[in-house]
Amino acid sequence: MNGLTMGGVALVLLGLAALAIPVFTTQQTKEIARIGDLKIQTTEDKSFAVPPLVAGGAVALGLVLIGAGVYRRV
Repeated sequence: MNGLTMGGVALVLLGLAALAIPVFTTQQTKEIARIGDLKIQTTEDKSFAVPPLVAGGAVALGLVLIGAGVYRRV
C-alpha cells in the first residue's frame, strides 16, 4: 500500500465513524483556586458535533485517494 491508499483508507474510516457517531464529548479539568496544598478544581464537559456534510466529504475524498493510489500503482 502506498501513502495515497493508506491516507484514503484513514479518511474513509474517520468519515464513517463521524457519520455513525456525529456528536462526541470531551472533559477538561480546570484548576479554579489554589491555597497552599488545597486545590479547587472543576470539570467541564464540551460537546462537539461533526456536520454530516463534512463526514460525507471525508468519505468521498478518501475514496478518491484510494482510487488514485490504485490507479498510480497500475
